[in-house]
Amino acid sequence: MNALLETSKPWILVAGRVLIAAIFVTAGWSKIGGYEGTQQYMQAMGVPGALLPLVIFAELGGGLAIILGLLTRLAAAGLAVFCVASAFLFHGAADQVNQIMFMKNLAMAGGFLFLVAEGAGTISLDARLFKRS
Repeated sequence: MNALLETSKPWILVAGRVLIAAIFVTAGWSKIGGYEGTQQYMQAMGVPGALLPLVIFAELGGGLAIILGLLTRLAAAGLAVFCVASAFLFHGAADQVNQIMFMKNLAMAGGFLFLVAEGAGTISLDARLFKRS
């Protein structure tokens, strides 16, 4: 079983990167299309709407970096912080949906911390450009 895991590990890391980052790429892209509505929502939650370009960059840019395995540890650390911050800023209400979203954000932060520790793996731009995983 260990031999199978070792030969599969590079592809498992790719799949994990794609799965954890896909939500950020789609969310960042949708914020571009719904810019004004997203800004209004942020402001209603007490977050300055002027921060929206930074949010889009974090989600879209960070998500794409994770998928490509480019500056993975840095992008994963940034998205881990982003997940925890957005959990507290946007999902602190006591209702069940917000509590699930709060825990989802914390779980994603945990997944990103694994990427910080493990790196992108051998099938990544990091491995090609920086000769590391």
